[in-house]
Amino acid sequence: MEANTPNFNNDRYVSYNGTMNETKANDYIYVRVCVSAAAFIILACFNIVINCIILRAERLRNHARFVLVFHLLLSALIYFAVCWGFNLQIYLKAQLKASTCATLITVLTTSASNILLTLTVMAVDRYWAICFPLRYSNLCTRKWPWLLGLLTWALASIIPLSLFPWTERGDSNRLCGREDLKKGELQKILLITVCFVIILYSYVKIGLEGRRLGVLNRHNKIGCRTIAWHGLQLAVYILPNFINYLLYILKKYEHIHEDAKDLFAVVNFAFFSIAQCIAPIVYGLRKEEIVEQLNQDGLCFSCPLKTVVEWTVRLTEPNHHSHSRERRLTSQTLLSLEPLRPPV
Repeated sequence: MEANTPNFNNDRYVSYNGTMNETKANDYIYVRVCVSAAAFIILACFNIVINCIILRAERLRNHARFVLVFHLLLSALIYFAVCWGFNLQIYLKAQLKASTCATLITVLTTSASNILLTLTVMAVDRYWAICFPLRYSNLCTRKWPWLLGLLTWALASIIPLSLFPWTERGDSNRLCGREDLKKGELQKILLITVCFVIILYSYVKIGLEGRRLGVLNRHNKIGCRTIAWHGLQLAVYILPNFINYLLYILKKYEHIHEDAKDLFAVVNFAFFSIAQCIAPIVYGLRKEEIVEQLNQDGLCFSCPLKTVVEWTVRLTEPNHHSHSRERRLTSQTLLSLEPLRPPV
């Protein structure tokens, strides 16, 4: 008799606990929606200015460094735009076709992979330009930078297509959630590790070459600060992937609870997403060529947008004119449009 008596208190506890978990999950998704929307809007404003400058100026759009900046900012913009839509449909609990869900995930993974690959190619490009200037000059053509960008997009598209085969995609309506992204964790972390090793090697060689040339020293604050900013920006793109993988491992072996994992994952996403929004400043507005083009061109931007960009330049580079000679020395070596040519 006693064994058949229903436990109403336990049922209420389970129901209450399930409701609380669902509320937390909705709150976490809402945070992701807001953060991805904010990141998309910020990047869109900077993309309009910087990418238009690169496309308008012939000397910029024919140089690999600025073309790769164009692809980097475009990839980041597409990533946060799709991320915004992906999280929004989860929050609204929309029923999507399996093919639509697969397309969203494919574009999201491709753009994220292309960000990483573009950063890797940017590091290798600077490594070749600084350490092998003669070979670099012989290889460079006007079409080569754009072909290099298309190559990174092609490689990035292979990754999601291999993880999410089209044979698994039907047309039935279903919920498209974050579980669909949790495929190929090991393959993803291997790709990130390989790219990280290549980037680290390239920047170490660039630093050693800069010291050999005598331009990276304690007196050249501009050059040292530029390398530091690039390293920091690379960290905010790479570190969140390792953190997410660590959380995945800890949850898999039950070292942390599901709620703690979700909380850490949301904080990780919010912090690093906002940090990634400074990429246009690090790779765009800190470059003297883009700033000069911004001041010279009569660009048809709205006054508020151009004012915001100019204020950002002044904020990040308050002593821009006073350090012009030191900046020019650095740009002619580590950050030059044309690589150094040793005397014949």
